[in-house]
Amino acid sequence: MAVVDVPNKNIRFTETVEIAEYLHGIGIDYERWDNIGEIGPDASDDEILTFYSDEIEALKASGGYVTADVINIVPTTPNLDAMLDKFNKEHWHDEDEVRFIVKGHGLFHIAPENGDVVSIEMEAGDLIRVPLGTHHWFNLCGDRTVRAIRLFQDVAGWTPNYTNSGVDAGFQPMCFGVSYIPENVSL
Repeated sequence: MAVVDVPNKNIRFTETVEIAEYLHGIGIDYERWDNIGEIGPDASDDEILTFYSDEIEALKASGGYVTADVINIVPTTPNLDAMLDKFNKEHWHDEDEVRFIVKGHGLFHIAPENGDVVSIEMEAGDLIRVPLGTHHWFNLCGDRTVRAIRLFQDVAGWTPNYTNSGVDAGFQPMCFGVSYIPENVSL
C-alpha cells in the first residue's frame, strides 16, 4: 500500500482512505487494486494487460485514454541512469500520467500550485492519475525496480515539459518500504 508524506508539514498517511482523500484534495486520483496477488509479478506484458483488461477499458472510457502498455525497469536495464534522469526532474505533461504498479516500488513527487510538495511511495496494487499540467517528478526506490501499466491519451506516449525550477533538488528520493545498500558499500 502507498505511503504519502508531506515533508514540509511533517504529515504522513498510510491508510488507503486517508491517502485517497488527501490526494483527491490536491487533484490526484489514487486507487488500490487488491487483486494484484492473482497474477504473478513476472507474468508477460500481454498476460498482465489481458488480466487487467476490464480495469484498463474502464479507465480508457472514463479518461479518454487510447493505449496502454507495460514498462519494466530493473537494475540491469540498459542506460538506466539516463532513463531515470528524464523522470527525476520536475516536469508536466499535456496529458494525464496514469500508472498502475504491478511490481517493485516508485516515488512520485507532486508539486501542487501554491501547495506543499507531496511524496507518494507506491508499490504493487497502487494506481495513480496525475492530471495534465500537474508539476511532478518520479524516482525509483532502492530496489531500482518498477513494473507498471501505463495509459496514454496520445499514442505518441510520454512527453515531458521540464520546468527547470530546481524544486526537485530539495527532495531526496527516499522510500520507506524498501531499503537498498549498493554493492560497493560495506556496513
